[in-house]
Amino acid sequence: MPFFKSLPEDATPAAIYTKYPEIYKAWSQMSQATMNGPSPLNPSERELIFAFSAGVSGCEFVYVAHSEVAYALGIENGLIERLLQNIENTNVEKPLKALLIFARKLMLTPNSLLQEDADKVFNEGWNEQALHDVIAIVARASFMQRLVSGHGLKPMTREVSTNRAKQRIEHGYVNLYPKFREEK
Repeated sequence: MPFFKSLPEDATPAAIYTKYPEIYKAWSQMSQATMNGPSPLNPSERELIFAFSAGVSGCEFVYVAHSEVAYALGIENGLIERLLQNIENTNVEKPLKALLIFARKLMLTPNSLLQEDADKVFNEGWNEQALHDVIAIVARASFMQRLVSGHGLKPMTREVSTNRAKQRIEHGYVNLYPKFREEK
């Protein structure tokens, strides 16, 4: 049960966004741009990084929900779980692994990041835009963790998350919320 009695028992962030559109309309637009806008990273890679970052920090709600989005976009089923168990022993290309290692450090110990951490990403062929996009994704995962935890939201089941993943892919991050749809 959420901490807020005005939220339904099975509340998701959508209930919060709808309740406070003056705050979350801009957040939804930023999420859409971050996850589906122009980037050196494709949407499946961005969802992978988002779910991984949430999993690293222990945010089951975001981890479960966005793992299913990543899998629906073609990420190998179970890969995120294996990455969380042991990133070094997974069958992930070195360039993507460099981004994930940076994301993990940013999520867990942000004040310990050094130039050499960024350089490891650049040395794998990524440009500044790619690293910026990872930073934005990790920041989004951190924000979402605080939003769902602060409101006392309970994680969805994998089955519900799978169904919602299809909606997220079809509608994006803005068009899921009727109040937020951009006028044409």
